[in-house]
Amino acid sequence: MIVPMETQPERTVLSWQRTGLGMLAVAGLVAHRAVGTARPALLVAAGITALLGLLMLGRLAPARYRQVCRRVAENRAVSDPTPARVATAGVVLAAVAAAAAVLMPD
Repeated sequence: MIVPMETQPERTVLSWQRTGLGMLAVAGLVAHRAVGTARPALLVAAGITALLGLLMLGRLAPARYRQVCRRVAENRAVSDPTPARVATAGVVLAAVAAAAAVLMPD
């Protein structure tokens, strides 16, 4: 089955949105743990993770969508490692915050 090219930008933006929403969910869970255990350091980590998730949703996802649309229209390759590296760094930081929340004793 051949997938039409015009669906690629939509799939791309949806994956970026899912990543941002996942980071917001992790931030909420870490914040819940921070409030429940009275750990202000975890609350800071949750805030940073939430900001990264909002950055992903508000800036990176729309910018990547426009970039992919432009490259598809120009019949150029759509791969670009820079946004992927930024997203990977954000997800790794969210994972570190979640690990800290789970591994810190009550």
